[in-house]
Amino acid sequence: MNGVASQPGVDPSPFDLCRGGSPAGVPAAALCLHGLTGTPYEVRPLAEAIARRGIRARGPVLPGHDSTPEALAAIPRSVWLSAVRDEYRHLRAAHRRVFVVGLSLGGLLALRLSQEESVDGLVAVATPLAFRQPIPLLIPLLKWIVPTIAKKTGSDIRDAEARARHPGYDRIPLASVHEVIRLQRTVASGLSRITAPTLVAHGSHDITADLGDAERIHREVGAKVKELMILPRSAHVVPVDVDGAELAEATADFLARQL
Repeated sequence: MNGVASQPGVDPSPFDLCRGGSPAGVPAAALCLHGLTGTPYEVRPLAEAIARRGIRARGPVLPGHDSTPEALAAIPRSVWLSAVRDEYRHLRAAHRRVFVVGLSLGGLLALRLSQEESVDGLVAVATPLAFRQPIPLLIPLLKWIVPTIAKKTGSDIRDAEARARHPGYDRIPLASVHEVIRLQRTVASGLSRITAPTLVAHGSHDITADLGDAERIHREVGAKVKELMILPRSAHVVPVDVDGAELAEATADFLARQL
């Protein structure tokens, strides 16, 4: 995609996966959402496992993520949410059951969608409910002084080879981080409204999102069916990290149980 750095053979493009190649007659679909400055590539391993269970798996690119960091900086959270709602309603019109799977920002958007719509299952991976202080206090000011910051060591992935080939922007717009902070506040205050069966997953070595956020989501969602999965060898972008295959199978199994 334009403006997104990636290695040869790595496809950051949106996807629509379905066993047999056609979604016609498929009873269920999963909307798979990537993280801030990322691409659909980082949730594709989950989608491929889901599709093997006979569930359509669709991974759009979030607005602002197919151009430049400067373009992303101009996108408010309302535009991300509107795009996610449109994708969900498109799938709901075609399938009896619709699930939502999200990583990081995608997890926040998945939680927010689940507060608004009657989704049939939810998987939230490495979802930050609040950034560590003083980030929430500084970002509203810093975004005007330093519009973007570089990812000095790449994405938060422990597997060095996976980190080296990971596609995405090499800079983070602080205006976008501010939009994430605003979204966090809305989502965190309404976790009890989420009643869809929920799987919460988090890497033990995540330095982007706190493990306590995963425990809080699991504790506070109003779902009767909820599970917490801690991935002991992985950091933030778990689907492409050391425990990615384990998470993919667990995600697919969890959604298959909701059919």
